[in-house]
Amino acid sequence: MSNHQPNQLDTRWEYTTLRPPRGATKKEAEDPRDEINELAADGWRLVETIDYTGGGTKYLVFERPVSKADQTEDEHSA
Repeated sequence: MSNHQPNQLDTRWEYTTLRPPRGATKKEAEDPRDEINELAADGWRLVETIDYTGGGTKYLVFERPVSKADQTEDEHSA
């Protein structure tokens, strides 16, 4: 009988990005709350932002663990 406990090292992750919507002036970002909540409902969590060199957020980076079904499918297709 195996005494293996799943841990962070066993978890495979996938990532997606969201570009915050910008207003007509291209200077002020609009609130991306609805898009963030949709991603959260699908299991994504915000982990990082990628900023423009001169300031301001270019992308929001989200991650979620790859489901066991997806991992098994990937292993069989390799």
